Amino acid sequence: MQIRNIAIIAHVDHGKTTLVDQMFRQAGVFRDNQAVQERVMDSNPLERERGITILAKNTAVEWHGVKINIVDTPGHADFGGEVERILRMVNGVVLLVDAAEGPMPQTRFVTRKALELGLLPLVVINKVDRSDARPAEVHDEVLQLFMDLEATDAQLDAPFLYAVGRDGWAARDATATGGDLAPLFETIVSYFPAPRVDRDGPFQMLVSTLDHSPYVGRIAIGRIERGTVHVGDRVSLLALGPEGMVADSAEAEDSRVSKLYTFRGLERIDVEEAHAGDIVALAGLEGVEIGKTLTDPEHRERLKGIAVEEPTLSVDFTVNNSPFAGQAGTFVTTRQVRDRLFRELERNVAMRVEETDQPDTFTVSGRGELHLSILMETMRREGYEFQVSRPRVITRKGPGGEVQEPYEEAIVEVPSGMIGIVIENLGSRRGEMTEMRPMGDSGATRLRFVVPARGLFGYRSEFMTETKGEGILHHQFDSWGPWAGPIKGRTRGVLVADRLGKVVAFALGSLQERATMFVSPGDDAYGGMIVGENSRTDDMDVNVSREKKLTNMRTTASDENIKLEPPRKITLELALEFIEDDELIEVTPDCIRLRKRVLEPHLRKKAAKRAMQLA
Repeated sequence: MQIRNIAIIAHVDHGKTTLVDQMFRQAGVFRDNQAVQERVMDSNPLERERGITILAKNTAVEWHGVKINIVDTPGHADFGGEVERILRMVNGVVLLVDAAEGPMPQTRFVTRKALELGLLPLVVINKVDRSDARPAEVHDEVLQLFMDLEATDAQLDAPFLYAVGRDGWAARDATATGGDLAPLFETIVSYFPAPRVDRDGPFQMLVSTLDHSPYVGRIAIGRIERGTVHVGDRVSLLALGPEGMVADSAEAEDSRVSKLYTFRGLERIDVEEAHAGDIVALAGLEGVEIGKTLTDPEHRERLKGIAVEEPTLSVDFTVNNSPFAGQAGTFVTTRQVRDRLFRELERNVAMRVEETDQPDTFTVSGRGELHLSILMETMRREGYEFQVSRPRVITRKGPGGEVQEPYEEAIVEVPSGMIGIVIENLGSRRGEMTEMRPMGDSGATRLRFVVPARGLFGYRSEFMTETKGEGILHHQFDSWGPWAGPIKGRTRGVLVADRLGKVVAFALGSLQERATMFVSPGDDAYGGMIVGENSRTDDMDVNVSREKKLTNMRTTASDENIKLEPPRKITLELALEFIEDDELIEVTPDCIRLRKRVLEPHLRKKAAKRAMQLA
């Protein structure tokens, strides 16, 4: 059977997973009467809740005798590690671009990776039924993007299709209004080449991703580059090293293939043998890791490993030591937290974990706040308790020995009347505007900035407030640049509980005039826990457990109902943006709390004085 291996890449929310749903339906993956949920490829609960793809998925459909292996990739830059390794398995990419938004930051990121690997693109301009769609302009913007990324002549000759993925149709003409996905399938089969592999040589395969089964253990997934593999074959697992180098027996670990799977729809199919060019999954290899090479034991030749861009942010994970530690979590000890963090490295190639000089603290580095917060949320749901510090940017030495820090490309879309406040605020955060242009007849303007990654800490909530929820902000890693100097942090102080107790409505009633509260009546609080954001710049110790004094006097004023505003909901992303260096996030399965590092007020004042003297 002929094979085509493709990846679907795009910016977040441009419709990749929805398009794959429709490809499944029209290729006969589902029975006619089968009940299927939307976005079937987003199987992770966090993916379904947030409406984003986090983990790359493998699947396959058959079209007129041709097997099409499809990889649905993440659309957010923080999960670029998933995108980079998946592209090594495919021969072409379907680049999905929103007909109104056009190429966005992540479009540029994933397209650059694909073009650098020499992959041919097929462009699908999606959502052409939107009222603000501008397919002709977006067509030109995509070609300009290809030229900016130094695409080859073959890549610049990419075919363009116009589609509405939700409704399941694609066409070669921008004015079409319906049909099916046949033009997409036909273009994939005719345009993309079959895998360039050696079917007759000794077995060789690069491990591009991992899965785990409680029954068969680790599962290695990748494309067979050479030869054939059978169930029961002995294979050598080669550690990372120079491409083409023959590894000696000391560098190789021999295992036996206990199970072999190919993909069809959402299922893994047990097979007895698989051939070069196909994407497969192998079980029975205990020491397998992403980037390692599987070979015939008689021909131990390495393939080129997977290069992943370095992390740009780090946080400290610490064992929870608050007064409420151990009340909600199942896994609360240093050893349990440490084991879970190092286990994450088996699949998450873009993440780093390092031990520190403090036995209960581990430094975890990732590609962005979302990348780190997804790990925290996953661990929280698994029953772990821990504390997290404020994110820090990772610096490096430049060619001349100067300090460099990561810069982000930020794209902002706002109503035209709000441009001034956005430019002013990003300018104060050391941002430099590189582009401004109107977005058609919508009355919105798109601004492009290059900003130090530090400058975006805490900015999203400020941005949503100043644009009254009408603005859109996307950002991704752009480059390393010179240290930008001091950047303003949070401008307001916090309210800190001064004792252990239950939160009382009477106490909140008198505090909410001068603060935004994070707690509700009935919540538990402890001394040193942050319960609100002060309207002024200083921190304030407060008693949120103060009850109304009872007397035998009755007046209208003393008996009136207390009307409380809803508290601000603390999410992990908000918490990571909000806290300062002297604060921590307490993460438990039940809730997320903010706290001061030093809980006792008098010790906190001493620590603040010491910090001022050192500064």
